Amino acid sequence: MSAPALRLYSLLMWLGQPLLRRKLARRGKQEPGYLQAVQERFGHYTQPPETASELVWLHAVSLGETRTAAMLLKALRAQHPGLRVLLTHGTATGRAEGVALLQPGDVQVWQPWDTPGAVARFFGHFKPRLGLLMETEIWPNTVAAAQARAMPLVLVNGRLSEKSLRQALKMSPLSMPAYAALSAVYAQTDDDARRFRQAGAAVAGVFGNLKFDASPDDAQQEKGKSWRRMLAQPVLMFASSREGEEALFLKEISAVAQSERAQGAIKNVADLSQTQQPEGMGSRFKVLLVPRHPQRFNEVEALVVQHGLRVSRRSGWDDAAGGPTASLDAQQADVWLGDSLGEMGLYYAMSDVALLGGSFAPLGGQNLIEAAACGCPVVMGPHTFNFTEAAELAVEEGAARRVVDMEQGVRTARKLMDRPEARAAAVAAGQAFADRNRGATAKTVSALEGFLKAPAR
Repeated sequence: MSAPALRLYSLLMWLGQPLLRRKLARRGKQEPGYLQAVQERFGHYTQPPETASELVWLHAVSLGETRTAAMLLKALRAQHPGLRVLLTHGTATGRAEGVALLQPGDVQVWQPWDTPGAVARFFGHFKPRLGLLMETEIWPNTVAAAQARAMPLVLVNGRLSEKSLRQALKMSPLSMPAYAALSAVYAQTDDDARRFRQAGAAVAGVFGNLKFDASPDDAQQEKGKSWRRMLAQPVLMFASSREGEEALFLKEISAVAQSERAQGAIKNVADLSQTQQPEGMGSRFKVLLVPRHPQRFNEVEALVVQHGLRVSRRSGWDDAAGGPTASLDAQQADVWLGDSLGEMGLYYAMSDVALLGGSFAPLGGQNLIEAAACGCPVVMGPHTFNFTEAAELAVEEGAARRVVDMEQGVRTARKLMDRPEARAAAVAAGQAFADRNRGATAKTVSALEGFLKAPAR
């Protein structure tokens, strides 16, 4: 690794520590998890130090990576009972999700901030014998320290977009040696593999996306389908929406409401009430809005109200009584706000069609695989560079529709809801698409056997 480039980078990361502390304090006001064990981020731990190199380090930065890591970890434990894991994260939602993956003997801490000191303390304290990084996480000092300790470091379920490749090539004195120092990269697609090789990495296999191996939660699926059968209206979901996208979506939904009111189309159930409430949509479909980030739930609720629409939050529903089907608040609402974590299977099951968050702004799109597996047709915008090949295949196979903007997205989704045969075909195509691409977990576990069977240092 270029010594001058790494020294400059290390200096900038060291200078950035006060900024990180302020950021954590700010985020912690909305998500208290960020205030937990802050000193771990700088390499200071309350756990007793390891005396031998036994731990397998698995890094899953956020919620999505942690859920994907769960499948890999389950398969690894099946092959290696007694496996001890060092689980690290960068976000509060990832850490909260990761708690359920821990078994006796495992350790969970924050990912160390990428300064030489914090990274050295991390490796010196826990002495991992193997490192597994999920998807995209490459940190120059961390990689250099692993290399210096002769600890294998493997990138699993690897993806690298064209945008990320361009950024890496701009910083090639720093990034290319880091990629080259990885022991192996298991890429999701051939295009990802090509980009990793351009970045200097040794690609050891192209195994597909681990997310295809996730099975929808049966209980959530049954509950969602039951609610959907009892609903008098179809449901249009905006899944994993991101900042800036909700305003575009609500503008289109409000326009639909105004058009239908102007035509005297269909009255909302709330019109029967004499209470003083906003005029609302009066639409013939319900809207389910599920923000990607939990710290934005209140912000998104306020945005819905600003558009003159009534909102009911998932957290206020009584599941035993029938969820939204038995709640007057939910029946009168124009927009249902999915303010819970870990229930995407439920939301997809109760929806007729879903718009894909992150794809209507230049954010790269969210995961469409779960929607397909749950039998929910997807309409996505133009920005899906985080899942390029999966998105293209889904369109080719009829599991998803591509649109140019939010206006066309809402219009396309409404057409699908109005055409049962077209929707049924999209559901079948999505499930076939998900089934056809399974198998990455088994391939990854098999490829890791050589590293796992190697004697601990």
